[in-house]
Amino acid sequence: MKIILSSKRHYYLARASIFLITVALIAGMVGCVDPYYFEPESEPGPEYTPMVAVSGYHTLGLKSDGTVVVAGFYNTNVSGWTGIVQVAAGYAHMVGLKSDGTVFAVGSNTWGQCDVNGWMDIIQVAAGQYHTVGLKSDGTVVTAGDLHMNVNGWMGIVQVATGYAHTVGLKSDGTVFAVGSNTWGQCDVGGWTGIIQVAAGLFHTVGLKSDGTVVAAGFWNTNVDGWVGIIQVAARNFYTVGLKSDGTVVAVGDNSDGQCDVGGWTDIIQVAAGYEHTVGLKYDGTVVAVGDNTYGQCDVNGWALI
Repeated sequence: MKIILSSKRHYYLARASIFLITVALIAGMVGCVDPYYFEPESEPGPEYTPMVAVSGYHTLGLKSDGTVVVAGFYNTNVSGWTGIVQVAAGYAHMVGLKSDGTVFAVGSNTWGQCDVNGWMDIIQVAAGQYHTVGLKSDGTVVTAGDLHMNVNGWMGIVQVATGYAHTVGLKSDGTVFAVGSNTWGQCDVGGWTGIIQVAAGLFHTVGLKSDGTVVAAGFWNTNVDGWVGIIQVAARNFYTVGLKSDGTVVAVGDNSDGQCDVGGWTDIIQVAAGYEHTVGLKYDGTVVAVGDNTYGQCDVNGWALI
């Protein structure tokens, strides 16, 4: 599989701004619409969109063949995964969404965060500290884990995100729901409008607006006011990352481990934020990472996801 860098580049970068938001049924396969433009060299079976996901001490990479690679402390138990269309990383567990709408989860299950075997018709997954969230094809949401939050009444949801102890849902009309811990105001998103993607950090929530600007609520809700031209946001512990339409990256917040040192990155098509490390997926399918590498979570230099 090769990447086509054509005159359509900016169009598909714009599509990246709704990464994992728009979903569709294609040839009977539940999956996420590709946010980037990949063209296969031949006519194989189902295509998978490469992506990265990170948490505290590990990094996940979804390859274009539907398999998954891992770097870091929790780097086992995914070798047999196939047909994966999306991955998510919790504190000590990993989640994989299959093309048939079912879900795998491995790792710590202390709070039941891996009890997802019965889930069906899932089109997106998100992993928090001790809980897992699944978005269903009908726009409703299911959860597993210690924080079984009150999402039973949610409808019309097109994307979900998870923080340490809160869950965020983006509605099809661009408004946002949030439930769970609101100690720092991370759930104060009721007045948001025009949102096309959400991300959740430890004690804050971030929303990407349709005009490429960013809003935030919670403890780390500053310093994004001047951001423009953003097409994807990511958040985790105490910092926020934004991917720009030109493939460069901005980051604000805690930089104690160099997790915000992304100023030199180029040709990035997706970003992911961990506890103290940040990962970027490049056009050519390679991966870059900065920040804490105590457990090898930044050892992604040899990855080729395409």
